This record gives sequence, structure tokens and C-alpha cells, in this order.
Amino acid sequence: MIPTDPLDRFRLDDRVAIVTGASSGLGVRFAHTLSSVGAKVVITARRADRLTALAKELPDALAVPLDITADGAADELIDAAVAHYGRIDIVVNNAGTSTATPALQFDAAAFRREIEIDLVAPYAVARAAAAWAIPAGHPLSIINIGSVLGFVGGGKLRVPGYAAAKGGIHNLTRELASEWARKGVRVNAIAPGWFETEMNEEMFANTSSTAYMENGAPMGRAGVEGELDGALLLLAGDASSFMTGSIIPVDGGWTAV
Repeated sequence: MIPTDPLDRFRLDDRVAIVTGASSGLGVRFAHTLSSVGAKVVITARRADRLTALAKELPDALAVPLDITADGAADELIDAAVAHYGRIDIVVNNAGTSTATPALQFDAAAFRREIEIDLVAPYAVARAAAAWAIPAGHPLSIINIGSVLGFVGGGKLRVPGYAAAKGGIHNLTRELASEWARKGVRVNAIAPGWFETEMNEEMFANTSSTAYMENGAPMGRAGVEGELDGALLLLAGDASSFMTGSIIPVDGGWTAV
């Protein structure tokens, strides 16, 4: 065998990556990270102005503004990506929401809405992408963004909808991985710990909440921008070619204790 540079297996030159929830927070970083190693990036979210601005920052990007929970939105996203680039190689299911409300005050309608965004929509996107890739015989890497709260309860945070959805995302990852493993589709997940984003900025502004986050993590701090890059690039490209059904915590040790 001719020796190769192991770092080449993290390159994504000419591959097409879809990132949902790309108008803010982790999604923006994911788009930049994938682009930095050669990927063409399809970005989607509801806020068209932010998507347009992000697309201008990337060398090769397609903005597809839509509400990913709408009927037919997942198919529309996949169709737009294939029509523009001719292929899909990577899907990052990042779009999500979280509401900090105790269960007794979080009615079934609110719970259902959160499940729709955080679990049903990622399933629809993964299914639509696989429905294109499998008949085409095209390899595909799906990366679901889970959470430490997919492993454990939120404790003082009071997030019944989010915790339920992320637990579902973790087992959905395993289920789809087991169904599609012999069809060229790999499905893995990243389970971030605490990273400050637009979605949780109020929590980070609260000293009691930040103390809870810091005291619960053996590393004694929240994550900072860029600390999910390694897991993302591992799962996106050929470096993880023998991985499927894996859920990688990036949490400062939160789920280790």
C-alpha cells in the first residue's frame, strides 16, 4: 500500500455538505468548518437575511431559506442541493430549539412542537437524503447533533421537551445506522455539552446557571467556539469510514461522572 497522509482523510474537497439551522450559533461554525476543508456547503434556516450573509462569507455555498418543520421542506432541501451541486455527501442535522420550563407548566402542545423541531425534522431530512443517496449508490454521512441531555436528565434546567427529543435523536441515530449500514449511508451523532449560542444565551447570562454548568463538568467550564470541529470533521469524512451508530460526547466530562 502506498503511504498517505492521514490528514488527507479529513479533507472534504468537492464534497457537498448540508447544514440545517445555519443562521446562528453552532450551525454557522459548522458551515465555516466544513468549508475550510474544501466542502461546498448548502445552508438552511428560516432567516433568509442571515443565510445570505453567511453564504457570502463562504467560497462555495448555496442558501436555501425554509422552515425545516414544514410539510415537504426536507424534500425541497435535498432537491435544491442536488439540483445545484448534483450530489450530497454530508448532512449535519443541527436545527433545534429548547425551552426551559418545568414539566407541569409545559403543556402537551408545547412539548409536541419541540419534538417536531428537534426530532421529527432531523428524521425527515435524514430520510430524504438517504432516499436520494441509496438508489444512486452514493456514500453519505449523516451527522445528528444530539446533546448531553440525550444521555442524562436536565436536573435544575427543566427542559422536558429538549431532553426527550435529544434522547430520541441518539437512538434514532443508532436505528438509522443499523438500517442503512450496508447501503452506503453512515449515521453518527455529536453530543455537545454546554456551548454558548443564541438559543441558550439567557442561561449563560445567569450566574446560577453558569455555576451549575461549571460545577457539573470535570473540566470546570463550558465549551468554546471550535471545540466541536474535531468531532465534526472526523464524522464528516473518510477518517470515520468504519464508524456508524456512534454518539460522541464533547462535554468536558459532563457525562463521565
